[in-house]
Amino acid sequence: MKFVSAAAAAFLAISLFTVSTAIRAQEGTHSSTDMPGMEMGGPSGVTNDLFVMSGSDFDRPGLLPRANYSIGMGHMFSFLKKNPFGDELVFSYMYENAGMHGFLHTAFGEHTESMGLMKNFPLPDTRRLTGYTLMQAGIASFTGNASVQNRMSSGLSLGAIVHFNRHNSAWIQESYGKVITMPWFTTSSIGYGWSW
Repeated sequence: MKFVSAAAAAFLAISLFTVSTAIRAQEGTHSSTDMPGMEMGGPSGVTNDLFVMSGSDFDRPGLLPRANYSIGMGHMFSFLKKNPFGDELVFSYMYENAGMHGFLHTAFGEHTESMGLMKNFPLPDTRRLTGYTLMQAGIASFTGNASVQNRMSSGLSLGAIVHFNRHNSAWIQESYGKVITMPWFTTSSIGYGWSW
């Protein structure tokens, strides 16, 4: 089952890259948006993001810490730049340790493939730091039991991106997540982003 989830995440990443490359070729060069200090796709005109994050969930009830790892890819579309909810379509895969003990990994896992809409926004007086919100929905698969259990999943995130240069950045994120029939959880994450 882990292979199926990893294959699904790889397929989503390759598909998004292929689609975004084709769309970018059709759109041509992007112009600046009306957001001060930010061009289309961020402070340096990039339109694609690949991010890898790790952090800790705090599951309710009881604030139980659990490892959380995620990888995602996004593409900023020019037709979404005036959308108040988001300007970047994001596909992501997340793994969470769903066992009753241990932090890093147990036989029980929660694998979530999701799609979301990210809204990038500038912060005053700086081009090195930008903020974002992210709304996501997807399918969470619980493994480790006799059969895989699939549930609808949703999440909201607020984060900041520290831009080191045109391609490299650090991502800091706080998320609220809810899986149908399961307690809600919050996740604090930090990670690395590559943009082009």
